Order: sequence, then C-alpha cells, then structure tokens
Amino acid sequence: MEIKILGPGCANCNKMEKTVNKVVSQLGIQAEVSHVKDIKEIFKYTQVIPGLLINGKLKHSGFPIPSEDRIRSMLIEELNSK
Repeated sequence: MEIKILGPGCANCNKMEKTVNKVVSQLGIQAEVSHVKDIKEIFKYTQVIPGLLINGKLKHSGFPIPSEDRIRSMLIEELNSK
C-alpha cells in the first residue's frame, strides 16, 4: 500500500503523518508512507491541505484532519477493495 500525506509540513500535516504511521503499525500492514511537501506535486491531487492519498486515491483533504479511527477505516476499506 502506498500512502502519501500532502502538505507543506505544517503542524496539522505532521500530526496526520504521525497518526497514519501509528495506525499502519497497529494494523501491521505493509505500507510505504511518505510526506509530499512540494506544492506543485500537492496541487496535482488537491488544493486543500492537508491531504491524504491512499494508493493514488485522494481520501481526505482539508480540516479537520481525520481521526485515528477514520484513518483506520480508510486503510481497511482500501485493503478490502483489492
């Protein structure tokens, strides 16, 4: 699974990255988590930050950032869609 946090590195973007890493670890899934900070790259997917891409699909953008439970649901949903 490929997960990208979209945001310039603000507090909310960093918090979402930390939460995503925590949930990935809790679920014990294989995932590559990266933080995209380049504005041109971010704007390919959304103009509202922070954003969350899972396997190339925009799952969230803007505020409030998703809760741990919501992120868990998104990851499980993506795992089950294969």
